[in-house]
Amino acid sequence: MGQTASSARPRSSKSTAAISPSPPEPDLESPDDSAAEFDDSSEIDYSLSLPDECLACIFHSLSAADRKRASAVCRRWLAVEGQSRHRLSLQASAELSAALPRLFSRFDSVTKLALKCDRRSVSIGDESLILISQRCRNLTRLKLRACRELTDEGMSIFAANCRNLQKFSCGSSSFGAKGMNALIENCGLLEELSVKRLRGITDAAAAESIGPGKAADSLKIICLKDLYNGQCFSPLIIGAKNLRSLKLFRCSGDWDKLLELIADGIDSLIEVHLERIQVSDLGLLSLSKSANLEVLHLVKTPDCTNVGLIAVAEKCRLLRKLHIDGWKTNRIGDDGLIAVATHCLNLQELVLIGVNPTRLSLEKLALNCQSLERLALCESETVGDTEISCIAAKCFALKKLCIKSCPMSDHGMEALAGGCPNLVKVKVKKCRGVTSEGADWLRANRGSLSVNLDAVEPELPEASVSEQGGGDGDGDAPSGGGSGDTNIASSRSNGRFKMRLGSLSRRGLVMCTFKRWSSFGGRFRSSYGRG
Repeated sequence: MGQTASSARPRSSKSTAAISPSPPEPDLESPDDSAAEFDDSSEIDYSLSLPDECLACIFHSLSAADRKRASAVCRRWLAVEGQSRHRLSLQASAELSAALPRLFSRFDSVTKLALKCDRRSVSIGDESLILISQRCRNLTRLKLRACRELTDEGMSIFAANCRNLQKFSCGSSSFGAKGMNALIENCGLLEELSVKRLRGITDAAAAESIGPGKAADSLKIICLKDLYNGQCFSPLIIGAKNLRSLKLFRCSGDWDKLLELIADGIDSLIEVHLERIQVSDLGLLSLSKSANLEVLHLVKTPDCTNVGLIAVAEKCRLLRKLHIDGWKTNRIGDDGLIAVATHCLNLQELVLIGVNPTRLSLEKLALNCQSLERLALCESETVGDTEISCIAAKCFALKKLCIKSCPMSDHGMEALAGGCPNLVKVKVKKCRGVTSEGADWLRANRGSLSVNLDAVEPELPEASVSEQGGGDGDGDAPSGGGSGDTNIASSRSNGRFKMRLGSLSRRGLVMCTFKRWSSFGGRFRSSYGRG
């Protein structure tokens, strides 16, 4: 498997002593006790009776830091630890090139590799990537970050050497369509492709499309982010007949036509994320043909309306997760949500941001979607105490509830105390009518319920704009949220003044709150609106 125990580099006595402390000084007045203390049996290395395979299994259960310490114990442990390591993450600056031969002589079984370079540093180039591909021919996963010195030529040779690649991710790299085509043509086992800010794909390369290639038959996940000319991936997407997940984030161009072609040729699609891309109801009408769709994210797509959502709801009846960020355009509302409640009875997770549902649609969702376990209502002007009371009375399966920047008050908190019998977590953030007393009352009446409150601080009567000289706008004033903002803070500078006055008393509480609730709703944490 590469390096042998005899060829391992010896460790200094200093590093070994840090792991195995020296025995205590012998007692000169008790020679017998001293002899017993230094009996040869205390120096036996019991790990010698373990096969290398067993020792490797033990190393796999250790953290990365503990594995490093273990490798310093002896030459055998050094060799076994290196030969059994399958995952490696390296700082891919140009200085790494000189160490690569020695590094991969020790770690000769790596199958998952991450190469990440600092944006201010010069990254490794083609020669280093080719050397890695020659040493790691069994590589199954590769992640490239800010490797700006890589070119199409280097990627082509790498792809020819590492044909077993299953997952590939790159961001802020400089190769272009030729290198990407070489990858998907040689790596016929590729299942997951993630591309972000690929600098080599520009208008000049628009004529050369990407795909489909041999990887089209195996690809299941495609994620494109921040691509100026992302539609050159269209042949690859359309040709991926087994595609299950498509994620498009901030990619320019009109995507309605692509969604139409996908719907006509791919029937395995179960997850679609559309964020800040040009897509309209025409695209959603095409997407509605994907009857197996289970997860849909519509984030800041202002041309999508109730019409498109109704079409999806009527035909995609297996929908389990729905995230909508309406961007306060008010083009998706009760009509679309009622259609979801009517047809998508398996709904388990619903996130609404910048959408204004009323009691009419919320009650319909609560009554029909009996499996709804996770609900987030953010930056809505219509979700008040009446709507929260409806949720508390009707959503019997609900386990996690997040409410942010909504006009609810302590009365809504009181309603939660007597409803939602399966509720385990509640997060309330920037709701002006909710006080700490209301949260404490809810905790006292529902002892098993985890309640997190990030309340808006009350107005300080002494503060004024003139006292701050206008400010620069980086204060604590709440964002969004409608006309009531004028009653909370008269200006951003006023918010900054409050932040200074309250920083000593509130900083510890706020930091504790953020740490404790950073994992709330982990499966939809990225969709809680704009803070």
